[in-house]
Amino acid sequence: MSKRGDNLSNKNKRGSRRAATERSASGKSKKSSSKKKTTLKREGAPSPFWKWTKRFAVFGGVAALLGTVFLAFAVGFAARELPSFFQLKASQAGQTILVRARDGSEIVEIGPSFGEWLEFQDIPENMRNAMVAVEDKRFYSHYGVDPIRTTGAVVEGFTGARSRVGGTSTITQQLARNLFLSSNRTFDRKAREAILAMALEWKFSKEQILELYLNKVYFGGGAYGVDSASRKFFSHPGKTLSVAEASIIAGLVKAPSRYSPTADVQAAVDRAAVVLRLMKEQEYITSDQASVDVDAVQLKQQAGQNSVRYFTDYVLPQLDIILPETNAPLEVWTTLDVGMQRAATAAVASNSPDGAQGALVSLDRDGAILALVGGTDYVESNFNRATDAMRQPGSSWKLFVYLAALEAGYTPEDKVVDTPVTIDGWSPRNSNGRNVGETSLRTSFAFSINTVAAQLGNEVGFGTVASMARRFGISSPVSTFPSMVLGASEVRLLEMTQAFAGISARGMAVEPYGISKVVTSDGETIYQHKTPRETKLVPDYVAAGITDLLQAAVQTGTGRAAQIGRPVAGKTGTTSSNKDGWFVGFSSGITTGVWMGRDDAKRVAGLQGGRAPARAFAAYMRYAVKDRAVEEFDTELNLPEWRLEPDEEALFGDPDDYYFIDEQGNLIEPGRRDPDSPAFDIDGERPLDPVEEPPAAVTDDFLEQAIGGEANSPPNTPEPPSSVSDPGFLREDDPPL
Repeated sequence: MSKRGDNLSNKNKRGSRRAATERSASGKSKKSSSKKKTTLKREGAPSPFWKWTKRFAVFGGVAALLGTVFLAFAVGFAARELPSFFQLKASQAGQTILVRARDGSEIVEIGPSFGEWLEFQDIPENMRNAMVAVEDKRFYSHYGVDPIRTTGAVVEGFTGARSRVGGTSTITQQLARNLFLSSNRTFDRKAREAILAMALEWKFSKEQILELYLNKVYFGGGAYGVDSASRKFFSHPGKTLSVAEASIIAGLVKAPSRYSPTADVQAAVDRAAVVLRLMKEQEYITSDQASVDVDAVQLKQQAGQNSVRYFTDYVLPQLDIILPETNAPLEVWTTLDVGMQRAATAAVASNSPDGAQGALVSLDRDGAILALVGGTDYVESNFNRATDAMRQPGSSWKLFVYLAALEAGYTPEDKVVDTPVTIDGWSPRNSNGRNVGETSLRTSFAFSINTVAAQLGNEVGFGTVASMARRFGISSPVSTFPSMVLGASEVRLLEMTQAFAGISARGMAVEPYGISKVVTSDGETIYQHKTPRETKLVPDYVAAGITDLLQAAVQTGTGRAAQIGRPVAGKTGTTSSNKDGWFVGFSSGITTGVWMGRDDAKRVAGLQGGRAPARAFAAYMRYAVKDRAVEEFDTELNLPEWRLEPDEEALFGDPDDYYFIDEQGNLIEPGRRDPDSPAFDIDGERPLDPVEEPPAAVTDDFLEQAIGGEANSPPNTPEPPSSVSDPGFLREDDPPL
């Protein structure tokens, strides 16, 4: 039984294994079949690339549709908000200012000039074709934005190509930018420019757009529009432009300053040749017309406007202060003398040392600016060294030191001592390294002795010197350190010239001005300069005394090179290491200041105030005063009475009212002296006439009684002297004894 059962068991096990094997094989066969079916299905379905392409196309189409709708709304809204054609014609880009000299002659025209508005049919066809050829050859076929140029710009941006011929802006885009936008190179601005350009195309015709553009585009030199450019560069209206002239004007739009025929004729001709070539390629002209004959183009002669711009740059900003707000064209009448300006420019240019700059300011007796030169070349550098540069004035600053000394009581003949001196650790030295000892105030000023100026400044007070400078118009910061007496504080040339003009005016305040009146285009005067109220800065005798010193500096001192054959008064100035050279002086009512030096404040070999600046002063002043009468200076010291009295008498009053004190301390009335003593006057210089014996002094008992005590003296004690009347020791203005 057991064996049989075992056999059955084994058979069952084998049978189970076979069944399992069959089931496994069957399962594999089914899986394989399933895979084959799945593979067949996948081979028949679209790939993911095509799916994403389809999706992108759908979304792109929707986005493009939405973008088109949005763009249409934006363009339509912008077109609705645009001004009318006639409003755009009437609008101007800025204000025109015609600057005139004191004689009425035209100096320069500042700001935009629009000329006559030319209708489309009045603009020469050559001019229209030239502008389209060089700026927008598909102007008549696009709708404000050129898709070909825009696409090329995008490709160029990705590839980095550098073969770009022109900008991407069409004529319509340029007009939109000029009328409504700034020139910022941002994506936002370009997008708004494109929308506005399409709005312009929507609202206006091509002829109207080109008419607006050609009458408003900037051609350089302040000229806006074809007519203004034609008048400025060729001296005739824009209706008669030739092919060559039209090509020159059309070429200016890309870079008005670079291609201006008044600045660089050859650059203008080269640019015009490019315009003519494009016109020929686009069949606007023939081969015979595609050349520029420079001789046939008559350029307008431009008056010299170099150094005059220093003057206009200084005075024209003042219009914002003196005038009410207005956009009307203006004529500004100035104080500038054209002949003097030329002489000043030549004097500075011919006398400035190599590598150095120069500046000059000239004022009339009432403060009118007759000439102003801010540098040797305005085109090279427009920095105005006459009105803006801050430089140390050197010894020309001693004007204020000696003014303070004269006001304190010194006279030109007073004796001073040139000796080494140290003030608060500062030890000035003379330029020659020597000291001359005792000398006069006049000589010390004429030869610019530093040690004397230091002593005077220390005596009158450095704050007093600073206050004197402020009194005469110095508005720059002024230090009160001892070295300030030698010109350590920086000032402007215009300020120093103003101060010396106050001396020329005999101590009266002088305020510089450059605008005499402003007139509108219809002849209405909207501003007239008014003479300010007279202000006395120093007494007449102080002005006479400093004029004496200034004249001596030119006659015998450091300013001898400034002599012009008539009375001249002035002062030189030279800073350490020859960094700055100054001469400021006056003659016949004209005050002129000259400065020379380098902008980087480096040393200039041989530069001294008594050399190049003084020579430039003389060269200019010979012309400036040639039509004026010779004027002698008033140097007579008409001192006030209190200055004519000896010091002791000024302090004590009339000598008949003097009271003296005897040996016992008693006051002695005039005329009472001890006959036995050799009495002397208050200075101890001469014996006084003997007089009667003075009374006895007050006793101790009297003093005891006076303070409330009991007297011990006998009854015959002399009475104290009666109250003494006021002897007049001091006046209210006198210092205490």
